[in-house]
Amino acid sequence: MLSFKEKGIAIFNMADIEVNGNDPWDIQVHNDEFYERTFRGGPLAFGESYMDGWWSVESLDQFFTKIFNNSLEEKIKTYRLFLYYLKSILRNPQKGKGSIKVAEVHYNVGNNLYACMLDQRMVYTCGYWNKYKNLPSAGNLDEAQEHKLDMICQKIGLKKGDKVLDIGCGWGSFTHYAAEKYGAKCVGITISKEQLKYANEMKGDLPIEYRLEDYRDIDEKFDCIVSLGMFEHVGYKNYKTYMKTVYKNLKEDGLFLLQTIGTNVSVKHTDPWINKYIFPNSMLPSATQITKSIENLFLIEDWHNYGVQYDYTLMQWYKNFKKAWPQMKDKYDEQFYKMWEYYLLSSAATFRSRRSKLWQIVLSKQGNIVFD
Repeated sequence: MLSFKEKGIAIFNMADIEVNGNDPWDIQVHNDEFYERTFRGGPLAFGESYMDGWWSVESLDQFFTKIFNNSLEEKIKTYRLFLYYLKSILRNPQKGKGSIKVAEVHYNVGNNLYACMLDQRMVYTCGYWNKYKNLPSAGNLDEAQEHKLDMICQKIGLKKGDKVLDIGCGWGSFTHYAAEKYGAKCVGITISKEQLKYANEMKGDLPIEYRLEDYRDIDEKFDCIVSLGMFEHVGYKNYKTYMKTVYKNLKEDGLFLLQTIGTNVSVKHTDPWINKYIFPNSMLPSATQITKSIENLFLIEDWHNYGVQYDYTLMQWYKNFKKAWPQMKDKYDEQFYKMWEYYLLSSAATFRSRRSKLWQIVLSKQGNIVFD
């Protein structure tokens, strides 16, 4: 019978990863108890052992790309993982107090951290680096995010005076852009007190109202509605409720643009490590789950996948985070650095391996839109 270490080495070899090897994607194991810990604790223990310094990799993004391309995570099944999946199915953690946990754990972690990592507009979703209509290719993160924001405005046909709702407005990047560049009247809702504070401080005299509000409580008509990177926190049991809420609040001739990370297959849970340390109670939707949720409500006018560009965006965020770390490490400890590094680089690998997608979906109310 193979030992935990022998089984671990054999599994890594399936992806051309050598334990204590010389390639940048090779894992360096510093504590041999790592193997048993991972086999007994699954993905959660794997990530926590990295945070504890039990193993390291020179190029973590390349390491995870090999992991995902060879489905190595499927080789480790534990009883704890089974219980975690079962709990995810039985509960509805995105309702009530569970819906705001992600704000407490992730979005309220510190505006200064995000200001160091993100672009000048504080956009916490994928940038658009390629050409789109009259937009040139982006040369840096600031340009890529401006291009993405303008692309959204073009897709929803935004006009001066339009009343726009941003569900999950973050630090106000889209609403600020739409009001400043297009003359729109904007409402942004968030569940993060830190984001709300920052957005209000930055809006100046622009016609924007920010609210600390759950999407289920909206009761107001809008010309256009957007939601950028928030649907990942809704949960599959609430997809229909979410879409009915958008439908109710969208004018008959309005457009709804949904931007979300997606998966190739339908799931009812997220990675246990991501769930504990980064995005509590999150879940990535599949195309099937999205189309089922809009049935008898919306028609799909456009479905744009540009997930490969999220890899590059995440690598830029990591580069900024790493560069700014010396000025942040008095507030955050070394374990936080490893946690954030693990999050950014493993996420980049999910897009590079095509495990994750990034979709922009434009929806109308039963085809009431006539395009030029």
